Amino acid sequence: MKMIIAVVQDKDSSRLADALVKHEFRATKLATTGGFLKAGNTTFMIGVEDQQVDRVLEIIKENCKSRNQLVAPVSPMGGNADAYVPYPVEVEVGGATVFVLPVESFQQF
Repeated sequence: MKMIIAVVQDKDSSRLADALVKHEFRATKLATTGGFLKAGNTTFMIGVEDQQVDRVLEIIKENCKSRNQLVAPVSPMGGNADAYVPYPVEVEVGGATVFVLPVESFQQF
């Protein structure tokens, strides 16, 4: 058995949740924050049998796309002002960061 942990952008989370339900995969969804943008994202924890891992990874890949987004930089506030860029910067966001971990045992109470 494996535990798939997928961190996805909030914009992709509903679409991914719907696709997992459609393909009869159960997942626990957690609201999380992270990355250098400190933006909201969603972490899915999905427990599956070994032979189902590739299918779940396909579903994640199909539903979590990266995209470009303009981001207003944060003021350095006491930091090095030489590196501060005072205008919006285009960065790539989205997609998914996925971890696949072995599960020694699973209990449901």
